[in-house]
Amino acid sequence: MSPKAPGYRTAPAPIEGMPPGIPYIVANEAAERYSYYGMRAILVIFMTRFLLDSQGELDVMNEEQAKTWFHGFVTAVYFFPILGAIISDGFLGKYRTILSLSVVYCLGHLTLALDDTRLGLALGLGLIAVGSGGIKPCVSAHVGDQFGHTNADLLPKVFGWFYFAINVGALASILFAEPLLHRFGPSVAFGVPGVLMALATLFFWMGRHAFVHIPPGGLDFLREVFSPEGLKALGKLFIIYVFIAMFWALFDQQGSAWVLQARRMDRQLVVHWDPSQAQWLNPALVLLFIPLFTRVVYPFFDRFWPLTPLRKISMGLFLTVPAFLLPAWLEARLDAGESVNIAWQLGAYVIMTAAEILVSITALEFSYTQAPKRMKSLVMGAFLMSVSIGNLFTATVNYFIQNPDGTSALDGPSYYLFFAGAMAVTAVLFVPVAVWYKERTYIQDEAPFEVLV
Repeated sequence: MSPKAPGYRTAPAPIEGMPPGIPYIVANEAAERYSYYGMRAILVIFMTRFLLDSQGELDVMNEEQAKTWFHGFVTAVYFFPILGAIISDGFLGKYRTILSLSVVYCLGHLTLALDDTRLGLALGLGLIAVGSGGIKPCVSAHVGDQFGHTNADLLPKVFGWFYFAINVGALASILFAEPLLHRFGPSVAFGVPGVLMALATLFFWMGRHAFVHIPPGGLDFLREVFSPEGLKALGKLFIIYVFIAMFWALFDQQGSAWVLQARRMDRQLVVHWDPSQAQWLNPALVLLFIPLFTRVVYPFFDRFWPLTPLRKISMGLFLTVPAFLLPAWLEARLDAGESVNIAWQLGAYVIMTAAEILVSITALEFSYTQAPKRMKSLVMGAFLMSVSIGNLFTATVNYFIQNPDGTSALDGPSYYLFFAGAMAVTAVLFVPVAVWYKERTYIQDEAPFEVLV
């Protein structure tokens, strides 16, 4: 059913500038991303150094177990977007879905802050997966819903802002998360992200009268999903997402394998770095790369090779390969007993972030424009499912490479070379798919200024 409070607009107005609800969405996203990445940045460190049993004694995991839990959690986070999208597009609408699941999200943070055991870990991560995963497709689709045909040309800019906000929150959280963990313990380190999630919920509620509230589709949503047009759109996009899943299988190991590698490195570079803090370079570089790619890189290539969205994604997939070859080389040096400075690992972050700009931001906007009008959240959920599939692949690999004696069947550089090889094959196979795909754009219909319910 649609919102009933007076003053809620149910279609975008024919304006040329930015919609009035965008600042609230951007502020909400920055705070929510601080809460998510602030919690996620310290998960592997927490599980391998701070986890307790019910008696208050240390009950830590080994590295493979921690990586399996980490990527299993990320798999769940990016699985629940499908359920959140169905609830949003079919029954509650995006605004009420986001607001209600944000409360669940806050409860997950509270659980992690209060319980340091495996039970608390499982319950807290489960609630965060439902809350964070459930709102993900709705928030990004809610951004696009604020625009009509008159100002649709601003969509690339606003999705850039949206991604900018994501990385402002991520950057701040990564810089402070592990120092808080070591100085004040898990309760404070997990509690601070919880406070930021509560603020994110407040910011979103404050924008309720500025937003366009696209009503849920109900039976019309189901008819559109199962119509020939809806099924064709989903089928074509899902083929793209299968390839993007391998990108996420490598990208999200910044929070697991790369953190564990950093623990073995010389981390003195101007100052002493905690193992998880190298991750700050990714969001920091995103903030620099968004304007660089928009104003310099893309216009340069467009002069002689017009960059369609799928061409950008293809370039990003190929670029991900050297982002994992460099850590493989570093791992070989570490295994040989050399002292390796963390500055070398920062090079891998530079390459991976450039790939992220090409793949993730492009796919986010592309997914919205290629989704039929009543299926915006559902398609965003399908896109986010690619993250789930990628992390499930990584979690499965880490589960099966564990030997009974605690060693790994993919030890040292062979671990990184395995994923780099899988990414190279994926990138090559994606090229004919990008050539085959035919785009079709869907933008929400506009309404006069006076149409309110």
